Amino acid sequence: MQARVVQKQICSTIQFMKAVVQARLDPEARQALDVLVRRLGWNPSRVVRESLLLMGRYHSAAPRKRVIGVGKFASGFPDLGSNKRRLQGFGR
Repeated sequence: MQARVVQKQICSTIQFMKAVVQARLDPEARQALDVLVRRLGWNPSRVVRESLLLMGRYHSAAPRKRVIGVGKFASGFPDLGSNKRRLQGFGR
């Protein structure tokens, strides 16, 4: 007697899992959500998804280049940068 082997092909497509997020909204945030739902004609879920994507893009941008140390040190003189007497000889 010969045994049959049943082979099953498995699809390798990745199924995305749905993520459910619950959030408590204060009255101001709830009003903003309601306004966007009405104005854009989207459902609340889409407004939240698109808002998260925008926030992600905004905060993932490279930070502005800054001069190191600006505003980090206290000289003890509140008028150090504007008093000509204090600036005499500066940079020499």
